[in-house]
This record gives sequence, structure tokens and C-alpha cells, in this order.
Amino acid sequence: MTAFLTIIVLLFIAIAIWQIVKMLDLAQANIKSSQVATDKDNRVNGYLMLAFLVFIYVITIVSFIKWGDLPLLSNSASEHGPQIDNLMIWSMVIIFIVQTVTQFLLHYFAFKYKGEKGRKALFFADNNTLEAIWTIIPVITLAGLIIYGLFTWNDIMNVTEEDDTLVVELYAQQFNWKARYAGADNTLGKANVRLIDIDRANILGVDESDPNAQDDVITSELHLPVNRPVIFKMRSQDVLHSAYMPHFRAQMNCVPGMITQFGFTPTVTTSEMRQNPDIVQKVENINSIRTENSKDLVAKGEEALDPYEFDYLLLCNKICGKSHYNMQMKIIVETQEEYDAWINEQTLFASSLIK
Repeated sequence: MTAFLTIIVLLFIAIAIWQIVKMLDLAQANIKSSQVATDKDNRVNGYLMLAFLVFIYVITIVSFIKWGDLPLLSNSASEHGPQIDNLMIWSMVIIFIVQTVTQFLLHYFAFKYKGEKGRKALFFADNNTLEAIWTIIPVITLAGLIIYGLFTWNDIMNVTEEDDTLVVELYAQQFNWKARYAGADNTLGKANVRLIDIDRANILGVDESDPNAQDDVITSELHLPVNRPVIFKMRSQDVLHSAYMPHFRAQMNCVPGMITQFGFTPTVTTSEMRQNPDIVQKVENINSIRTENSKDLVAKGEEALDPYEFDYLLLCNKICGKSHYNMQMKIIVETQEEYDAWINEQTLFASSLIK
């Protein structure tokens, strides 16, 4: 790899030297007539512009056909997910239309108004109508998207704690996640990183004297009951992290020294999502790749890769250090009965402390 990078660097240096020599030649010598573009040169460049326009459209159409099924626009698993998806779709449609029109005009005008001897370029020193058109239209379009986005964001973030709302803390640290459930009282105990006591296994800095903390539950796996509102209180122990749950269209920064919040209602259980046709196809594709890679591993005397099975994931979406890529936690969405059975098996915070 080092040799390859060295070759690339040397190649770029050679190109740079070549360009500098050409610039010096142009600066020191008179420009000859052979260096001036002819009508033929301009025609060739004009047709090349049209050819490149066709290439852009062809590669765009091929990309949409082959890779255009955006995976996260067909499997949202939260109540507000369709709102985020609609905002994304509208944004992409507008961008696609603008890109198509502007690229066509750019390349077509480059062809139509290519240089020809004896023809003088026609230009407008000032045109208030045109300037008004290309100013007002983008302003209206962007204002519409921004207002739509603000209403969508406000609707998503306007989540209040009700009687049946599940309160969970997401605790981020390099390079790990912990979940802390509020327990039977549905109120999280106070916590502060200064209260971390490894000797007593108080790894989250929970206030041991707070009555609300006694029935809290700390886990390394996030379980959520389906169709029940969840409010996440987020903390960071060290640096800026970002709690990202892509299938739930949820993301919020975890900031050291403060508590951030995000809430949503999961609508699809893990078992149901595993039956989603898009997910089934994705799992099959991944396992086919893992099977091929396992052949090479077995040939080397190593163990084969385990088959992949879909799970919701909590990821860190900030580059928080060298092991950022591995900072994730499994999320299991299940029925209320399954969740109750699981939470009842967990150890309470007060019982987990080392005396």
C-alpha cells in the first residue's frame, strides 16, 4: 500500500511539473496561430459537450434502475418515519428536476453558442426580468422546503412524557453504548460523570442516594415495546457522539455535560422487519458475500463467517475516535409482553452495586 501511494504521489508531482513547464512556455513564447482554437475545434468541443450530457443522463438512469431503491425509504419503523421519508423524497425530486434542466441548458448552450469566426457573441449587460426570475424561483422553492422541514421537525420533536411513555437513557462513551431504564417509577435517577465509581460498578455515574435511581436498570442491549412512545435522555461521558437509529429516522447528538432528548414510537417489531422483502433480499445478498469470503477463510484454516441476521442498530454518527466504526448497540423491538418479561429478568441498579 505504501508503494502504491508513493507511485501516486510521484505521478502527481510529474503532472504538476509538466503543467508548470507548459505555463512557462506560454508565458515566454508568442502564441502561434496553431494554438488558437479553430471552428473545427469548437465544433468538436460542442459535440463533446452534448455527448457528455447524454452520458450524464444515461448513467443517472442506469443508477436509478440498478441502485435507485433507496433502502431506508421503504422500511421506516417509527411513527414519524413516513414524514421524514416524504421530506426526503420531495427534496430529491426537486433536486433531480433542477439538475436535469440546468445540465441540459448548460451543455446545450455550450453547443449552440460555440465559437465561430465572424460571429460576435450576443449578450445582455442587464436584464431585470431574467434576474428576478432566477432569484424569485429559487427563493420560493428553498423557502418552501425549509418551512416544510421546520414543520416536520417541530412535529417530530413535540413529544411529551405521558403516563405510558417509556423513559430510557442512552449513555455514550468511547466506544460503547449503555441503556438505562427508568424502572417502575418511570423516573430516571440523577447521574453525573463525576459520580462514576468503578470499584462499586457504578459505570454511569448514577447518584446512589437518589431514591428514583434504585430501581433503574442498566443494560448493554436496547429493548423497546412496539407501539409505545419512548423518550430518550442522552448523555456522553467523554466526547461528542451522535445517537443514530436509521430505521427509526432518529438522530440526536450526545453532548458532554448536558442532556439531550429525542422521542419516537416504534411501529414494527424486529421479527416483522426481518420478513420485509427489502430486508430479506439485503440479508440474502450479504450472506452470499459472506459465504464467498468464508471459502477463502476456510482455505486458510480459519473459521467461516457466521450468517448475518438483521437487527435494528444504534450507531454513533460522529467520528469519535479510532474505534468509532464499531460503536453500536443492538435494538430489539418486541411486543409489550415480551418486553415486560425481559425487563423483569434484569438486575436493578441498587442490587448491581458492589458492596
